[in-house]
Amino acid sequence: MKANYYFLLILIFFSCRNSSGPDVSNIKIDLQTTHFEKDFFALDSNRLAREYPSLLEKYPSFAENFLTTILNADPRWGGDTLQKYLQGFSAAYRPVYDTSLKVFSNFKPYEAEIKKGLQYVKYYFPKYVVPHKIITYIGPLDGYGDILIPQEAIIVGLHQHLGSQFSLYKTIWVQETYPDYITQRFAPGYIGINAMKNMLNDLYPEKQDERTLILQMIAKGRRLYALQMLVPAEEEFKLIGYTEKQMKESYAHEAAIWDLFVQNNFLQTLDNNIIKNYIGESPKTQELGDGSPGNIGSFSGWQLVKKYMKEKPGTTLPQLMQMSEEEILQEAKYKP
Repeated sequence: MKANYYFLLILIFFSCRNSSGPDVSNIKIDLQTTHFEKDFFALDSNRLAREYPSLLEKYPSFAENFLTTILNADPRWGGDTLQKYLQGFSAAYRPVYDTSLKVFSNFKPYEAEIKKGLQYVKYYFPKYVVPHKIITYIGPLDGYGDILIPQEAIIVGLHQHLGSQFSLYKTIWVQETYPDYITQRFAPGYIGINAMKNMLNDLYPEKQDERTLILQMIAKGRRLYALQMLVPAEEEFKLIGYTEKQMKESYAHEAAIWDLFVQNNFLQTLDNNIIKNYIGESPKTQELGDGSPGNIGSFSGWQLVKKYMKEKPGTTLPQLMQMSEEEILQEAKYKP
């Protein structure tokens, strides 16, 4: 009995270690965080147009993009017009900024999450030049969130990480762009995940060409698998954007979900009206009921890729990301 007890402890020990990914503690990452939102809201609201150039000097790559792309300000505007525009944004978003100061009174844990993710990026993709800065900011609630300036900075939109119950997320104008099933992920715990998603998008930009549903499912599933390698300590439901309950039920009905595609002859379809029902953001999967998650095709593609990696354990992550979806499909022999 005692031998079995110690054997069980050993199994648990190694299981926990494996869930944490490879040891990357010796990989050096230089990372500095600056808070654009603090510098912006510290400007004199009556002199925003005049004082904004100081931010252009401090944030040369980001401050111009913030003005023209995130705020949609026109560079041809005169000083008075720009002043009124910036003043309006500053006044409207001061409450959002004040909330961010409370939620992120200490940003160090999130910096540490991103740093750990970058260590995994360097472990799997050693030639990739990782960013050396994190820049946080506050932008329009119905606009951009996290973005990336390749090889330079990870940009974290704090306005989309204030907690799913933040009152302004419930307003009609935000819900028109980001409904509840999306804002449930607008929480601090998704900062590291979103940062690594941007890393993968830079390493392997998503293809926009016409492909069958099954190949798109595998492409999405492969990205989820890669994301899991970069944030191995995170719960799976966060990676795909489900609730914890939805993730558990998806695993419990994995075979039935796959049968949904097989029995309806959807796997080889090129019909975008069908494909969009199963790939990407959506509140639910119609055939699976109101409590089901959307993006169920990505879930099945993820499980198929896991099966491939089980069959081919010697495959490196770069090899997996570069091989054809057809090869993964054939070699996985996925039959849940």
